[in-house]
Amino acid sequence: MYTLENVSKAYTRSTRKIAALKNVSLTIGAGQLVAIQGPTGGGKSTLLQMLGALDRPTSGRVALGDAELSHLPDSRLAGIRAKEIGFVFQGFNLIPTLSAQENVETALEPLDVPGDERRRRALAALESVGLGDRAAHVPSELSGGQQQRVAIARALVKEPDVLLADEPTGNLDEETRDEIIDLLEGLWRDRGLTLVIVTHDSAVARRAERRLHIKHGTVTER
Repeated sequence: MYTLENVSKAYTRSTRKIAALKNVSLTIGAGQLVAIQGPTGGGKSTLLQMLGALDRPTSGRVALGDAELSHLPDSRLAGIRAKEIGFVFQGFNLIPTLSAQENVETALEPLDVPGDERRRRALAALESVGLGDRAAHVPSELSGGQQQRVAIARALVKEPDVLLADEPTGNLDEETRDEIIDLLEGLWRDRGLTLVIVTHDSAVARRAERRLHIKHGTVTER
């Protein structure tokens, strides 16, 4: 479960402070599917970075279960990201010279998983997203939807409790978008994940159990 209490985040741009988040307090229960919407620059990505232990608030408290993300040292945060949180991005972020299987295996390297076990788990993750027959293909040999499936497999191979998706369908056509959201929703249901999706697409957001809207750094429930 995530708990945010009076979280603010300010950035300095030129000579003035910009408040990306303003006294945000919310709870995201374990196993929830949450969509976050809002205008560009409203604070969506900043909020996701807080949830992903990628950034710290200027003030307030962020916790994932018993782990105080806002106060832990960087080494502990890196361990939480490596083990407990999976990330999926709009741009796929695959390594172009590696096969689909090798890209998925990269998520297990920080966990010191032995080579044979890495390969087995990577193949199983690709099977779970419908790409078991494409394991040897490099990204340029895959469609956009297939590349996003590889990225999802990479996020899930470490068996995280949380999956954070930042515009995961932003580079996809409508049909492929629906396929990817169907996949994410199925994985969320089957694995009991906490799934948080940042999206501009209302068709995606409507699939969520819960919808949050963030504008000018303030979060409201929809």
